[in-house]
Amino acid sequence: MIHHEGIHHVSLIVTDIERAKAFYRDVIGLQEIQRPAFDFEGAWYAVGGSGQQLHLLVHDGETKRTGSIDTRDGHFAIRVADFDETIDWLNECGIPHRHNRNSITGFSQIFLLDPDHNVIELNAARHDS
Repeated sequence: MIHHEGIHHVSLIVTDIERAKAFYRDVIGLQEIQRPAFDFEGAWYAVGGSGQQLHLLVHDGETKRTGSIDTRDGHFAIRVADFDETIDWLNECGIPHRHNRNSITGFSQIFLLDPDHNVIELNAARHDS
């Protein structure tokens, strides 16, 4: 039997590392961490305080997505502290998104695309009144 401790990292393909780094730093607000000296470009980020990471890998090919946000497509999710504050920030940054405060999942969800059309979910605890 495998005893899981959690997700260590998620890796995403990007085509322009500087554009991707600016997005994950300036829009998503992640802190870049040290990455081994691989023979290809990329970047690593800490996600939250429990050791989880996001790894960006440069790849010359194209990503699969060319259309709009599809909430049923493969994605990764980051828990955020405040749903409304996050919506306000994305609007301020001019980032298109889809959101559902009352998702049947039991938590509020926001979906957006990074510059390479990787789907990101930002979700928050729902406070039903």
